[in-house]
Amino acid sequence: MGGGGGGRAPPRDASGGYRRYAWTGADADCRLWFRMQAEARRLDVETDRNGNQWAWLGDPTAGDAVVTGSHLDSVPDGGAFDGPLGVVSSFAALDELRARGVSFRRPLAIVNFGDEEGARFGLACVGSRLTAGRLTKEQAYELRDGDGISLPQAMEAAGYDPEAIGPDPERLARIGAFVELHVEQGRALDLSGDAVGIASSIWPHGRWRYDFAGEANHAGTTRLVDRRDPMLTYAETVLAARREAELAGAVATFGKIAVEPNGVNAIPSLVRGWLDARAADQGALDAVVTGVETAARDYADRHGIDLTVVRESFTPVVDFSHALRDELSRILGDSAAGTTGTSGKVPVLGTGAGHDAGILSESIPTAMLFVRNPTGVSHSPAEFAAEDDCLAGVRALADVLEELACR
Repeated sequence: MGGGGGGRAPPRDASGGYRRYAWTGADADCRLWFRMQAEARRLDVETDRNGNQWAWLGDPTAGDAVVTGSHLDSVPDGGAFDGPLGVVSSFAALDELRARGVSFRRPLAIVNFGDEEGARFGLACVGSRLTAGRLTKEQAYELRDGDGISLPQAMEAAGYDPEAIGPDPERLARIGAFVELHVEQGRALDLSGDAVGIASSIWPHGRWRYDFAGEANHAGTTRLVDRRDPMLTYAETVLAARREAELAGAVATFGKIAVEPNGVNAIPSLVRGWLDARAADQGALDAVVTGVETAARDYADRHGIDLTVVRESFTPVVDFSHALRDELSRILGDSAAGTTGTSGKVPVLGTGAGHDAGILSESIPTAMLFVRNPTGVSHSPAEFAAEDDCLAGVRALADVLEELACR
Protein backbone atom coordinates (compact mmCIF):
# COMPACT_ATOMS: atom_id res chain seq x y z
CA MET A 1 0.00 0.00 0.00
CA GLY A 2 1.52 3.24 -1.08
CA GLY A 3 0.83 6.94 -0.80
CA GLY A 4 2.09 9.71 1.44
CA GLY A 5 2.16 9.62 5.19
CA GLY A 6 4.21 6.44 5.74
CA GLY A 7 2.99 3.47 7.69
CA ARG A 8 4.28 -0.09 7.58
CA ALA A 9 2.47 -2.38 5.15
CA PRO A 10 1.83 -5.93 6.40
CA PRO A 11 4.30 -8.36 4.79
CA ARG A 12 3.31 -11.06 2.35
CA ASP A 13 2.99 -14.60 3.66
CA ALA A 14 5.26 -17.40 2.41
CA SER A 15 2.57 -18.16 -0.20
CA GLY A 16 3.09 -14.73 -1.74
CA GLY A 17 -0.30 -13.59 -0.47
CA TYR A 18 -1.53 -11.79 2.63
CA ARG A 19 -3.12 -12.88 5.92
CA ARG A 20 -4.62 -9.67 7.23
CA TYR A 21 -7.15 -11.06 9.71
CA ALA A 22 -9.41 -8.96 11.92
CA TRP A 23 -8.01 -7.73 15.23
CA THR A 24 -4.50 -9.08 14.64
CA GLY A 25 -1.13 -7.35 14.33
CA ALA A 26 -1.52 -7.16 10.55
CA ASP A 27 -4.92 -5.52 11.03
CA ALA A 28 -3.37 -3.01 13.43
CA ASP A 29 -0.71 -2.16 10.83
CA CYS A 30 -3.44 -1.54 8.24
CA ARG A 31 -5.38 0.66 10.64
CA LEU A 32 -2.27 2.69 11.41
CA TRP A 33 -1.60 3.10 7.70
CA PHE A 34 -5.17 4.31 7.15
CA ARG A 35 -4.87 6.86 9.96
CA MET A 36 -1.55 8.17 8.67
CA GLN A 37 -2.86 8.51 5.13
CA ALA A 38 -5.89 10.42 6.40
CA GLU A 39 -3.91 12.70 8.67
CA ALA A 40 -1.43 13.44 5.87
CA ARG A 41 -4.43 14.76 3.91
CA ARG A 42 -5.75 16.79 6.86
CA LEU A 43 -8.80 14.57 7.34
CA ASP A 44 -10.46 13.99 10.71
CA VAL A 45 -10.19 10.32 11.69
CA GLU A 46 -12.58 8.45 13.95
CA THR A 47 -13.23 4.81 14.77
CA ASP A 48 -16.90 3.99 15.26
CA ARG A 49 -18.41 1.68 17.86
CA ASN A 50 -17.97 -1.34 15.58
CA GLY A 51 -14.32 -0.78 14.76
CA ASN A 52 -14.81 0.79 11.32
CA GLN A 53 -12.48 3.69 10.51
CA TRP A 54 -13.75 6.95 8.99
CA ALA A 55 -11.70 9.82 7.56
CA TRP A 56 -13.78 12.96 7.17
CA LEU A 57 -13.50 16.05 5.01
CA GLY A 58 -16.16 18.43 6.28
CA ASP A 59 -18.62 18.13 9.15
CA PRO A 60 -19.60 14.49 9.84
CA THR A 61 -22.83 15.63 11.49
CA ALA A 62 -24.00 17.86 8.64
CA GLY A 63 -25.83 15.04 6.86
CA ASP A 64 -26.15 13.98 3.21
CA ALA A 65 -22.49 12.92 3.16
CA VAL A 66 -20.85 11.14 0.26
CA VAL A 67 -18.80 8.15 1.41
CA THR A 68 -16.35 5.95 -0.42
CA GLY A 69 -13.88 3.25 0.63
CA SER A 70 -13.75 -0.49 1.15
CA HIS A 71 -11.78 -2.80 3.48
CA LEU A 72 -8.16 -3.72 4.25
CA ASP A 73 -8.47 -7.24 5.67
CA SER A 74 -7.93 -10.33 3.54
CA VAL A 75 -8.80 -13.98 3.06
CA PRO A 76 -6.08 -16.54 3.86
CA ASP A 77 -3.24 -15.96 1.40
CA GLY A 78 -5.27 -13.26 -0.34
CA GLY A 79 -4.13 -10.93 -3.07
CA ALA A 80 -3.07 -7.30 -2.96
CA PHE A 81 -6.13 -5.73 -4.60
CA ASP A 82 -9.30 -7.14 -3.02
CA GLY A 83 -10.30 -4.40 -0.58
CA PRO A 84 -7.13 -2.27 -0.46
CA LEU A 85 -7.61 -1.09 -4.05
CA GLY A 86 -10.85 0.60 -3.00
CA VAL A 87 -9.29 2.31 0.01
CA VAL A 88 -6.11 3.40 -1.80
CA SER A 89 -8.15 4.62 -4.78
CA SER A 90 -10.37 6.66 -2.45
CA PHE A 91 -7.38 8.58 -1.08
CA ALA A 92 -5.99 8.97 -4.61
CA ALA A 93 -9.36 10.23 -5.89
CA LEU A 94 -9.40 12.87 -3.14
CA ASP A 95 -5.91 13.92 -4.24
CA GLU A 96 -7.19 14.18 -7.81
CA LEU A 97 -10.16 16.32 -6.77
CA ARG A 98 -7.94 18.68 -4.84
CA ALA A 99 -5.65 18.94 -7.86
CA ARG A 100 -8.72 19.93 -9.90
CA GLY A 101 -9.40 22.71 -7.42
CA VAL A 102 -13.01 21.73 -6.77
CA SER A 103 -15.09 22.98 -3.84
CA PHE A 104 -17.00 20.46 -1.75
CA ARG A 105 -20.69 21.15 -1.10
CA ARG A 106 -21.31 17.98 0.90
CA PRO A 107 -19.19 16.20 3.55
CA LEU A 108 -16.94 13.50 2.14
CA ALA A 109 -15.67 10.44 4.02
CA ILE A 110 -13.33 7.57 3.26
CA VAL A 111 -14.08 4.40 5.21
CA ASN A 112 -12.21 1.23 6.10
CA PHE A 113 -14.78 -1.37 7.13
CA GLY A 114 -13.55 -3.98 9.59
CA ASP A 115 -13.54 -7.75 9.07
CA GLU A 116 -15.14 -7.77 5.62
CA GLU A 117 -13.74 -11.11 4.51
CA GLY A 118 -14.71 -13.07 7.62
CA ALA A 119 -11.44 -15.02 7.46
CA ARG A 120 -11.02 -15.20 11.22
CA PHE A 121 -14.54 -15.59 12.63
CA GLY A 122 -16.31 -17.19 9.67
CA LEU A 123 -18.82 -14.40 8.98
CA ALA A 124 -18.26 -11.86 6.21
CA CYS A 125 -18.82 -8.10 6.55
CA VAL A 126 -18.94 -8.05 10.35
CA GLY A 127 -18.22 -4.31 10.63
CA SER A 128 -20.88 -3.22 8.17
CA ARG A 129 -23.38 -5.85 9.38
CA LEU A 130 -23.14 -4.54 12.94
CA THR A 131 -23.49 -0.94 11.78
CA ALA A 132 -26.55 -1.72 9.65
CA GLY A 133 -28.20 -3.83 12.34
CA ARG A 134 -27.84 -7.00 10.24
CA LEU A 135 -25.83 -8.66 13.03
CA THR A 136 -26.87 -8.31 16.67
CA LYS A 137 -24.49 -7.85 19.55
CA GLU A 138 -25.56 -11.22 20.92
CA GLN A 139 -24.83 -12.94 17.62
CA ALA A 140 -21.47 -11.20 17.33
CA TYR A 141 -20.51 -12.35 20.81
CA GLU A 142 -21.02 -15.96 19.71
CA LEU A 143 -18.43 -15.68 16.91
CA ARG A 144 -15.18 -17.54 17.56
CA ASP A 145 -12.02 -18.14 15.60
CA GLY A 146 -10.25 -21.45 15.05
CA ASP A 147 -8.46 -21.13 18.40
CA GLY A 148 -11.70 -20.57 20.31
CA ILE A 149 -11.07 -16.85 20.82
CA SER A 150 -14.34 -14.92 20.74
CA LEU A 151 -14.87 -11.70 18.80
CA PRO A 152 -15.17 -9.58 21.98
CA GLN A 153 -11.98 -11.13 23.36
CA ALA A 154 -10.13 -10.32 20.13
CA MET A 155 -11.43 -6.74 20.08
CA GLU A 156 -10.47 -6.18 23.71
CA ALA A 157 -6.98 -7.60 23.12
CA ALA A 158 -6.59 -5.12 20.24
CA GLY A 159 -7.57 -2.21 22.51
CA TYR A 160 -11.22 -1.77 21.52
CA ASP A 161 -14.36 -1.87 23.64
CA PRO A 162 -16.59 -4.80 22.62
CA GLU A 163 -19.38 -3.58 24.89
CA ALA A 164 -19.97 -0.67 22.49
CA ILE A 165 -20.75 -2.70 19.36
CA GLY A 166 -24.20 -2.57 17.82
CA PRO A 167 -26.43 -0.81 15.27
CA ASP A 168 -25.50 2.74 14.32
CA PRO A 169 -28.60 4.18 12.58
CA GLU A 170 -27.68 7.77 13.38
CA ARG A 171 -24.42 7.44 11.46
CA LEU A 172 -26.11 5.84 8.46
CA ALA A 173 -28.81 8.54 8.48
CA ARG A 174 -26.08 11.13 7.83
CA ILE A 175 -24.92 9.38 4.65
CA GLY A 176 -26.53 10.31 1.34
CA ALA A 177 -24.58 7.90 -0.88
CA PHE A 178 -21.90 5.23 -0.59
CA VAL A 179 -19.77 4.28 -3.61
CA GLU A 180 -17.32 1.38 -3.28
CA LEU A 181 -14.58 0.75 -5.83
CA HIS A 182 -13.34 -2.84 -6.07
CA VAL A 183 -11.20 -4.98 -8.32
CA GLU A 184 -13.47 -7.16 -10.46
CA GLN A 185 -13.55 -10.76 -9.26
CA GLY A 186 -14.15 -12.20 -12.69
CA ARG A 187 -13.28 -11.51 -16.34
CA ALA A 188 -16.32 -9.66 -17.66
CA LEU A 189 -14.41 -6.39 -18.14
CA ASP A 190 -11.44 -8.14 -19.69
CA LEU A 191 -13.73 -9.84 -22.18
CA SER A 192 -15.53 -6.57 -23.01
CA GLY A 193 -12.30 -4.58 -23.27
CA ASP A 194 -13.29 -2.01 -20.62
CA ALA A 195 -11.12 -0.75 -17.77
CA VAL A 196 -14.01 0.20 -15.48
CA GLY A 197 -17.55 -1.06 -14.99
CA ILE A 198 -20.57 -0.45 -12.76
CA ALA A 199 -22.21 -3.09 -10.57
CA SER A 200 -25.86 -3.95 -11.13
CA SER A 201 -26.42 -6.48 -8.35
CA ILE A 202 -24.84 -9.06 -6.05
CA TRP A 203 -25.94 -12.66 -6.35
CA PRO A 204 -27.63 -14.25 -3.33
CA HIS A 205 -25.06 -16.29 -1.42
CA GLY A 206 -24.39 -18.02 1.87
CA ARG A 207 -22.19 -20.33 3.92
CA TRP A 208 -23.24 -23.69 5.35
CA ARG A 209 -21.27 -25.84 7.80
CA TYR A 210 -21.44 -29.60 7.33
CA ASP A 211 -20.45 -31.79 10.31
CA PHE A 212 -19.86 -35.43 9.34
CA ALA A 213 -19.46 -37.55 12.51
CA GLY A 214 -18.10 -41.10 12.26
CA GLU A 215 -15.89 -43.29 14.40
CA ALA A 216 -12.16 -42.87 15.00
CA ASN A 217 -10.13 -46.01 14.56
CA HIS A 218 -6.76 -47.36 13.49
CA ALA A 219 -6.01 -46.81 9.81
CA GLY A 220 -3.89 -49.93 9.56
CA THR A 221 -5.93 -52.51 11.48
CA THR A 222 -9.58 -51.63 10.81
CA ARG A 223 -11.15 -53.55 7.93
CA LEU A 224 -12.76 -51.38 5.23
CA VAL A 225 -16.16 -52.96 5.83
CA ASP A 226 -15.97 -52.15 9.57
CA ARG A 227 -15.22 -48.45 9.10
CA ARG A 228 -17.46 -45.47 9.72
CA ASP A 229 -15.23 -43.02 7.85
CA PRO A 230 -16.75 -39.52 7.54
CA MET A 231 -14.10 -38.52 5.03
CA LEU A 232 -15.74 -40.69 2.39
CA THR A 233 -19.11 -38.98 2.88
CA TYR A 234 -17.45 -35.57 2.84
CA ALA A 235 -15.62 -36.38 -0.42
CA GLU A 236 -18.81 -37.54 -2.11
CA THR A 237 -20.58 -34.38 -0.91
CA VAL A 238 -17.86 -32.20 -2.46
CA LEU A 239 -18.46 -33.90 -5.81
CA ALA A 240 -22.23 -33.50 -5.36
CA ALA A 241 -21.76 -29.76 -4.85
CA ARG A 242 -19.99 -29.50 -8.19
CA ARG A 243 -22.73 -31.46 -9.96
CA GLU A 244 -25.55 -29.43 -8.42
CA ALA A 245 -23.84 -26.15 -9.29
CA GLU A 246 -23.38 -27.20 -12.91
CA LEU A 247 -27.04 -28.18 -13.18
CA ALA A 248 -28.23 -24.84 -11.80
CA GLY A 249 -25.73 -22.59 -13.58
CA ALA A 250 -24.41 -21.53 -10.18
CA VAL A 251 -21.20 -21.93 -8.17
CA ALA A 252 -20.64 -24.06 -5.05
CA THR A 253 -17.38 -24.61 -3.21
CA PHE A 254 -16.12 -26.57 -0.23
CA GLY A 255 -12.99 -24.53 0.45
CA LYS A 256 -12.41 -25.07 4.15
CA ILE A 257 -12.15 -28.32 6.13
CA ALA A 258 -11.34 -29.36 9.71
CA VAL A 259 -10.59 -32.96 10.62
CA GLU A 260 -10.46 -34.69 14.01
CA PRO A 261 -8.21 -36.20 15.24
CA ASN A 262 -6.31 -35.20 12.08
CA GLY A 263 -3.78 -38.00 12.19
CA VAL A 264 -2.17 -39.67 9.19
CA ASN A 265 -2.76 -43.15 10.61
CA ALA A 266 -6.19 -42.48 12.12
CA ILE A 267 -9.64 -42.80 10.61
CA PRO A 268 -11.35 -39.46 11.36
CA SER A 269 -14.04 -39.19 13.99
CA LEU A 270 -15.26 -35.89 12.57
CA VAL A 271 -14.92 -34.04 9.28
CA ARG A 272 -16.25 -30.51 9.21
CA GLY A 273 -16.54 -28.75 5.87
CA TRP A 274 -17.88 -25.35 4.86
CA LEU A 275 -19.98 -24.90 1.72
CA ASP A 276 -20.00 -21.57 -0.08
CA ALA A 277 -22.85 -21.38 -2.61
CA ARG A 278 -23.88 -18.52 -4.92
CA ALA A 279 -26.30 -18.14 -7.82
CA ALA A 280 -27.82 -15.47 -10.04
CA ASP A 281 -31.24 -15.84 -8.40
CA GLN A 282 -32.78 -17.28 -5.25
CA GLY A 283 -34.44 -20.21 -7.00
CA ALA A 284 -31.14 -21.46 -8.42
CA LEU A 285 -29.40 -21.05 -5.08
CA ASP A 286 -32.13 -22.98 -3.26
CA ALA A 287 -31.84 -25.78 -5.80
CA VAL A 288 -28.11 -26.08 -5.24
CA VAL A 289 -28.24 -25.97 -1.45
CA THR A 290 -31.12 -28.45 -1.26
CA GLY A 291 -29.49 -30.78 -3.75
CA VAL A 292 -26.18 -30.82 -1.90
CA GLU A 293 -27.77 -31.52 1.48
CA THR A 294 -30.02 -34.25 0.04
CA ALA A 295 -27.04 -35.99 -1.51
CA ALA A 296 -24.97 -35.61 1.67
CA ARG A 297 -27.69 -37.17 3.82
CA ASP A 298 -28.07 -40.06 1.39
CA TYR A 299 -24.32 -40.74 1.51
CA ALA A 300 -24.28 -40.37 5.29
CA ASP A 301 -27.08 -42.90 5.75
CA ARG A 302 -25.30 -45.42 3.56
CA HIS A 303 -21.99 -45.07 5.42
CA GLY A 304 -23.39 -44.88 8.95
CA ILE A 305 -22.40 -41.25 9.40
CA ASP A 306 -24.24 -38.67 11.50
CA LEU A 307 -24.71 -35.40 9.63
CA THR A 308 -25.50 -31.93 10.95
CA VAL A 309 -25.93 -28.95 8.61
CA VAL A 310 -25.90 -25.38 9.94
CA ARG A 311 -26.45 -22.24 7.87
CA GLU A 312 -23.86 -19.81 9.22
CA SER A 313 -24.60 -16.83 7.00
CA PHE A 314 -26.87 -15.79 4.16
CA THR A 315 -27.25 -12.68 2.02
CA PRO A 316 -30.23 -12.36 -0.38
CA VAL A 317 -29.88 -10.84 -3.82
CA VAL A 318 -28.78 -7.20 -3.67
CA ASP A 319 -29.99 -4.78 -6.33
CA PHE A 320 -28.00 -1.59 -5.98
CA SER A 321 -29.87 1.71 -6.00
CA HIS A 322 -31.13 2.09 -9.56
CA ALA A 323 -31.12 5.88 -9.29
CA LEU A 324 -27.52 6.01 -8.06
CA ARG A 325 -26.44 3.37 -10.58
CA ASP A 326 -28.02 5.37 -13.40
CA GLU A 327 -26.33 8.52 -12.09
CA LEU A 328 -22.94 6.79 -12.19
CA SER A 329 -23.66 5.60 -15.74
CA ARG A 330 -24.48 9.16 -16.80
CA ILE A 331 -21.41 10.65 -15.08
CA LEU A 332 -18.94 8.13 -16.44
CA GLY A 333 -20.63 7.99 -19.83
CA ASP A 334 -20.38 11.77 -20.21
CA SER A 335 -16.78 11.68 -19.04
CA ALA A 336 -15.82 8.93 -21.49
CA ALA A 337 -17.67 10.60 -24.35
CA GLY A 338 -15.91 13.87 -23.68
CA THR A 339 -12.53 12.16 -23.71
CA THR A 340 -12.95 9.76 -26.62
CA GLY A 341 -15.73 11.25 -28.66
CA THR A 342 -17.61 7.92 -28.48
CA SER A 343 -20.96 7.06 -26.94
CA GLY A 344 -19.19 6.60 -23.62
CA LYS A 345 -21.33 3.65 -22.58
CA VAL A 346 -20.00 2.01 -19.40
CA PRO A 347 -20.70 -1.71 -18.89
CA VAL A 348 -23.04 -2.71 -16.06
CA LEU A 349 -22.46 -6.17 -14.62
CA GLY A 350 -23.53 -8.41 -11.80
CA THR A 351 -21.21 -10.18 -9.39
CA GLY A 352 -21.18 -13.30 -7.26
CA ALA A 353 -18.97 -11.69 -4.59
CA GLY A 354 -20.32 -10.07 -1.44
CA HIS A 355 -19.29 -6.56 -0.36
CA ASP A 356 -19.92 -4.00 2.37
CA ALA A 357 -21.85 -1.98 -0.21
CA GLY A 358 -24.30 -4.85 -0.47
CA ILE A 359 -24.83 -4.96 3.29
CA LEU A 360 -25.45 -1.20 3.46
CA SER A 361 -27.78 -1.15 0.45
CA GLU A 362 -30.89 -1.70 2.59
CA SER A 363 -30.07 1.38 4.67
CA ILE A 364 -28.58 3.92 2.26
CA PRO A 365 -28.17 4.37 -1.52
CA THR A 366 -25.11 2.38 -2.58
CA ALA A 367 -23.23 1.71 -5.81
CA MET A 368 -20.05 -0.02 -6.91
CA LEU A 369 -17.34 0.50 -9.49
CA PHE A 370 -15.25 -2.40 -10.75
CA VAL A 371 -11.69 -2.20 -12.10
CA ARG A 372 -10.62 -4.72 -14.75
CA ASN A 373 -8.89 -7.91 -13.59
CA PRO A 374 -7.26 -9.42 -16.71
CA THR A 375 -7.03 -12.96 -15.30
CA GLY A 376 -10.25 -12.99 -13.29
CA VAL A 377 -8.27 -14.51 -10.40
CA SER A 378 -9.16 -13.27 -6.92
CA HIS A 379 -8.70 -14.43 -3.31
CA SER A 380 -5.25 -15.56 -4.46
CA PRO A 381 -1.71 -14.15 -4.60
CA ALA A 382 -2.17 -14.11 -8.40
CA GLU A 383 -4.87 -11.42 -8.14
CA PHE A 384 -3.92 -8.53 -10.43
CA ALA A 385 -4.95 -5.23 -11.96
CA ALA A 386 -2.74 -3.23 -14.32
CA GLU A 387 -1.54 0.19 -13.21
CA ASP A 388 -3.26 1.95 -16.12
CA ASP A 389 -6.58 0.32 -15.18
CA CYS A 390 -6.11 1.24 -11.52
CA LEU A 391 -5.52 4.85 -12.56
CA ALA A 392 -8.62 4.70 -14.76
CA GLY A 393 -10.53 3.55 -11.68
CA VAL A 394 -9.20 6.47 -9.66
CA ARG A 395 -10.26 8.93 -12.36
CA ALA A 396 -13.70 7.34 -12.58
CA LEU A 397 -14.14 7.48 -8.81
CA ALA A 398 -12.97 11.10 -8.78
CA ASP A 399 -15.47 11.99 -11.51
CA VAL A 400 -18.26 10.36 -9.51
CA LEU A 401 -17.28 12.02 -6.23
CA GLU A 402 -16.96 15.40 -7.92
CA GLU A 403 -20.47 15.16 -9.31
CA LEU A 404 -22.00 13.86 -6.09
CA ALA A 405 -20.14 15.96 -3.53
CA CYS A 406 -19.13 19.12 -5.35
CA ARG A 407 -22.02 20.06 -7.65
